[in-house]
Amino acid sequence: MGRTKKVGAAGKYGPRYGTKDRKLVAKIEAEKSGRKPCPSCGAEKLKRTSTGIWECRRCGAKFAGQAYSPPSKEYSER
Repeated sequence: MGRTKKVGAAGKYGPRYGTKDRKLVAKIEAEKSGRKPCPSCGAEKLKRTSTGIWECRRCGAKFAGQAYSPPSKEYSER
């Protein structure tokens, strides 16, 4: 497991599935993890609870967004 720094989260797949697919998975997993800014209150507390569901840990607001990325500020103002 010495190559996980180079390949990131896709290191768990080893040599399987091809480089293109592993890079895509690594990009998606990096995008969905971590905290994002809340469209409602602006705090960096938005977290993905399930597929397409994002919840702010500060104000408690729930949003429906994309599967791996939160809703944009423009989307929430409609």
